[in-house]
Amino acid sequence: MSRIHEALQRAYLERGRMPILSDFQVAEPEPVPVPPAFDEPPLVKAEIDIEDIARNAWEPMLEAFPTLADRGAGVEQFRSLRSHVYQARYETPLKTILIASGMPSEGKSFVAANLAMSLARNSIHNILLIDGDLRRPTLHTRLGAPNSVGLADYLEGNAELPDILQRDRDHSKEGDSSGKRIGNLTFICSGKSTDHSTELVAGERMKELIKSVSPYFDWIVIDAPPVLAVTDAVEISRAADAVILVARSGRTPYEVAQRTQTAFGSSRILGYVLNDVNDAPKSGSYNYSYYYRSESEAGDQTKRAKDNGR
Repeated sequence: MSRIHEALQRAYLERGRMPILSDFQVAEPEPVPVPPAFDEPPLVKAEIDIEDIARNAWEPMLEAFPTLADRGAGVEQFRSLRSHVYQARYETPLKTILIASGMPSEGKSFVAANLAMSLARNSIHNILLIDGDLRRPTLHTRLGAPNSVGLADYLEGNAELPDILQRDRDHSKEGDSSGKRIGNLTFICSGKSTDHSTELVAGERMKELIKSVSPYFDWIVIDAPPVLAVTDAVEISRAADAVILVARSGRTPYEVAQRTQTAFGSSRILGYVLNDVNDAPKSGSYNYSYYYRSESEAGDQTKRAKDNGR
């Protein structure tokens, strides 16, 4: 294992639980946990009744979802990405898409959540969004959804498939169409954090999950951990039909983008999403497929829209 890989893995695992220090304090290193032995639970093919899926009152973060707007640069860019995805389906059968990046903070969760939302808003069919980042999940926060029983619990055999599915409760009121906008989006949260996520997602139960839900959903979008930090994403990709990679403009080195693509050498790669671009370069200037605004810029755009509406 290279020093760069070790540094990325440590930063990924420790970020979010590192104490806030003053200029004169030194953090004590935390002991590295030893993953327990993992015995894969038996496979059980489950049936789903869409109408019986549990409904919760989601409160999506508007700044994290430019696709909830009716117009604007953010929603148009994701419509463009959605069109590319549709086109890819015409070429080869496609349903399950893994969204991945090389390093943390490149925007893969932002892209996964908004692609799923864009697909849901443009279809009468059911869309499934899965948080496959069992180490540092964020999708439940963006959706304003509970993160109780989820993917990790299912893969460990502590929950059945119907137990981990949730949808937004229809809370639309007069003049508020938010409930209708995501009424056909189903979500599987990550569930409890675990130290042996690689073993969980590499097992046959992950593949059986995708196989079980596939007949009930038109599209399945999976958010995965950064592939150069941990190997979970490569393991999950074996259950997906294709992969979309995410890089961050001005932050992702070209070598990292190359290594990320190489890591998914056995997968069908649809293209790269270049995130956090203020001024898109002319066509042909970069070897990337799509150009998007960052989360912060999308949030600024939402704020400006609110201010203009006052």
